[in-house]
Amino acid sequence: MDRGTERDTPPGPGRVPLAVVVVDDAGLVSHWSTGARRLFGVPKDEAIDRPALDLLPVAGALPDPDDTPAPAPYDVLAEYDGHGTPLGTELGYPSSGRAWISRPDDTRADVLWWAYPLYGSGAERLLVLAADAAGLREDAPGGGDDGDAVSVERISPAFARHTEFPGADDLARRLPEILPSMSVGESARIVSQVLELGYPILEFSQNEKVPVTPDWGVSRRTERKARRERAARAVAQGLPLPGDLADDGEDLEYVAVRERLEFLNEVSGKIGTSLDLARTIVEVSRAVVPRFTDVAGTYLREQVVAGEEFDEGVPDTRTMWHRVALEHTDEPGRWDDVVPVGEAMPFPAHTPFFQCMTTGEPVLVPRINEQMGHAIASQFDKRDIRPLITGRSMLVVPLKARNVVLGFMILLRHPERTEFNDMDRVTGAELAARAGLVLDNARMYTFQEAVAETLQDSMLPHIPARMAGCDIATRYLPGAQQGRIGGDWFDAVKLPGARTAFVVGDVMGHGLNSAAKMGQLRTAIQTMAGLDLPPAQLLRNFDDLAQRLGGDYLATCLYAVYDPVAGELSIANAGHIPPVLVRADGTSELLDLPTGAPVGVGGVPFEAVRLRVEPGDRLVMCTDGLVEIRGEDIGVGLETLCESAAHPAASMDDACDTIIRALNPRGGRKDDVALLMARLNGIEPDDVAEWRFAPAPAEVRRARAAIGEQLHEWGLARLVDNAVLMVGELVTNAVLHAPGRSVTVRLVRGETLLCEVDDGGHELPTLLDARPTDEAGRGLRVVSTLAREWGASRSGAGKSVWFELTLPRR
Repeated sequence: MDRGTERDTPPGPGRVPLAVVVVDDAGLVSHWSTGARRLFGVPKDEAIDRPALDLLPVAGALPDPDDTPAPAPYDVLAEYDGHGTPLGTELGYPSSGRAWISRPDDTRADVLWWAYPLYGSGAERLLVLAADAAGLREDAPGGGDDGDAVSVERISPAFARHTEFPGADDLARRLPEILPSMSVGESARIVSQVLELGYPILEFSQNEKVPVTPDWGVSRRTERKARRERAARAVAQGLPLPGDLADDGEDLEYVAVRERLEFLNEVSGKIGTSLDLARTIVEVSRAVVPRFTDVAGTYLREQVVAGEEFDEGVPDTRTMWHRVALEHTDEPGRWDDVVPVGEAMPFPAHTPFFQCMTTGEPVLVPRINEQMGHAIASQFDKRDIRPLITGRSMLVVPLKARNVVLGFMILLRHPERTEFNDMDRVTGAELAARAGLVLDNARMYTFQEAVAETLQDSMLPHIPARMAGCDIATRYLPGAQQGRIGGDWFDAVKLPGARTAFVVGDVMGHGLNSAAKMGQLRTAIQTMAGLDLPPAQLLRNFDDLAQRLGGDYLATCLYAVYDPVAGELSIANAGHIPPVLVRADGTSELLDLPTGAPVGVGGVPFEAVRLRVEPGDRLVMCTDGLVEIRGEDIGVGLETLCESAAHPAASMDDACDTIIRALNPRGGRKDDVALLMARLNGIEPDDVAEWRFAPAPAEVRRARAAIGEQLHEWGLARLVDNAVLMVGELVTNAVLHAPGRSVTVRLVRGETLLCEVDDGGHELPTLLDARPTDEAGRGLRVVSTLAREWGASRSGAGKSVWFELTLPRR
């Protein structure tokens, strides 16, 4: 625009030179165009870094120039249209005005000005556009060289949306030209805000709108449209129809309604793009600012925010409401400390908010007076909200779905903006109805998603990072389109002899049904693992159980038992993809196992493979959802699994993440993924001690002595008393209840101190509640009280009773 003023262009509608000024956050001029130099008579070098209040007519309304002369370099005409705002309080909405200014050469100019607030990371805070009103009169329709021929009775500055006139694209292209000293990023930010808030136009008494830009005119063919739009606004605002528009009154109500419907359709397109509740809340709030309102605060019931069910009755004064969003056009941060997002509060019965939430109808307050402002502010302890709300027009609309009030929105307009009216009330109610349905859908989806996550989390085990002789890391990724639940699972089960069973399984199918079946099968395999069955026999029993549950209980499964003392791994496979063994030297291989058939098929034998492992080897087990790549053979995924599993990593978690990234780089897999990685550290022979005792009462004393001596040798003297007492009780029970069979006692020093007592009896001991007169029955009670953990299980030769003690810190 600035460059356009450099040319000698003939006057005419739409060819008006502009002065362009940018003011920074300190109130100083940071840009002063050539047009500004001509209009205000101040050179650029004298204007830059000078307080804007010394140069620009934007500080407020002053007396008419025919009255007392103003002390400032300008004064405002009685024709002033708009509300000036001192630069000390940043504008939150476009402002405009008309004023007389005094130039340094003692001449005066009739100036029309428009001010835009600017937001963002830059220092620019205000864009001011100004034009010579005298030149506008000459350029206006009917104007001419003959002073008596001027037919313009009124020149009123205003703002128009950038979609209202042809040539808006040209305006967008020319706007950066007026800011040649700024970077592309800064210019683009200012241009986007101007086009969002509306560009300056002039409204003449002939009802033409002339945009204030050079080389851009408006054809008279738009006159009819302009007249209809003015009339529609009058009807929408409940104002009498201007006399010059009386002939157009026939379809004005239709035009006004059409405008409202267009707005509602536009809003509807902006909300509900996601079923995420938090995102939907933000969409609803942003959809109405700044076009319909200047401030939009959204409140929801506490239970809605928490994703909980609630009584659908009428709210009362005890109902807590969470402020979940706040959008406004004020300067950034102005509302944050006074009404922060996330605050929860009830509302008293005397407030319009309570009236809205209990009646379910919009509440309109044309203007918040001092008394109402004080009543509302009384709810905010130690925070004065009155300066933010007093004098503003307010509309409170309920957010309802299925006749239940989920929340409400508080809409506020700046004092200089048109008050909310009855048509706004109807529009707000329709807006809230649409927003309420969208929020309710998001709420229900969020609730169901939380239920699914809780269900899945309850079904998957929380495996400790360390178990006897091994470190473990796991990952579970739900399928992208399966509601966050599925039939994949992993597990690690503690077995007698410091051994650990590793399980990975995949129920065929997806969704809730598969997850329910997975929960049953996982529980079953845990129970069978507790019986200490060999892997092949366990899968045989597991298959039988799946057949009894029903023909649709089909699952693949890997079952491995790791013995850290012997350094052995025994694995059986039921139709699952093979595991990967990564050796300590960095080499990796897919283990060649008999595939078997999925459990539930029946009639298929299972075989176990036993292999030696060394300390530092890693076992990687996963479900097929990780290695199946669309359009490629599964062998490609298995090869990638081998390569990524062998990649060096700082920790087990890092190693798991490396595998996930290699096989699922962009996420969004449709199938569930379960991954279990175990580093097989082993247990050194020096950390294991074992004795065999005869089934005689005299052997109890020998067992106690052996345990005490070994603990002293290991430097665990602090554990001697409790360990000796518990071993004595368990050996005594073995001698009494399994006579004729030898008793084996084993100590294993690992993450904890493990003690196992094995005998030939098959009846598991029971914890009894001994009476004061009973002479026996207190042995297991002693063990239960002193041990960190204890248990009993059957074995092929009899049973094993064990307990653990926490090792003292070194």
